[in-house]
Amino acid sequence: MPVTLDELTIADAPEVWRECGFEVAGEEYVVGEARIRFAPREGERGIVGWSLRGLESTDLDGLPTGRSEGRTQLSPHTGDKCVQVAHPNGVTGLDHVVAISSDLDRTVTALRSAGLDLRRIREEPTPAGAPRQAFFRVGAPVLEVVQEPAEATARGGGDRPAFFWGLAFVAPDLERTVAYFGDRVSEIRPAVQPGRQIATLRRSAGLSFPVALISESAKSVE
Repeated sequence: MPVTLDELTIADAPEVWRECGFEVAGEEYVVGEARIRFAPREGERGIVGWSLRGLESTDLDGLPTGRSEGRTQLSPHTGDKCVQVAHPNGVTGLDHVVAISSDLDRTVTALRSAGLDLRRIREEPTPAGAPRQAFFRVGAPVLEVVQEPAEATARGGGDRPAFFWGLAFVAPDLERTVAYFGDRVSEIRPAVQPGRQIATLRRSAGLSFPVALISESAKSVE
């Protein structure tokens, strides 16, 4: 059985995400095929864990990971097929989860040993200066593992475990979604993925970690 994403846990207050136009119910919301759960914790921020189905091991080179045995109950749905419902901000799904590694080869080995499906390694720098990236399919979303630049690794004290960095959500009508956020989001620019566009939420949006909004892909990514 392929490894698939069930749930992400975030150390933010749900009210902050509700104010960003996500339809939060209690302490969670569903986006596409994944559930986002809020667990505010003193002294913590950002993505503090995730739960995956089909894992052979939870040792993912430092990424805090749990096992999910069943499938998240998504709503609304028709039969066994989930319906993509847009949040008030226009977001319909989770495109990718970004993690940072001080040693990409080490992290890739750990993830593959746990059963994750490596799609490819991109041996080209990103606009932000990351030299290499690896892409794993975890259901509908992709896990993008980014090699930390050498200078950042040195500032962080050398080799360290992989850690979660950010999320990118699918916004089919990206112009409308950007208009919804107003001055809380960057202008639209070309994405690394050919034919797609992306915008990034600014700190004024109030979220504790980087979040991007990306247009739909005409075909499967990575």
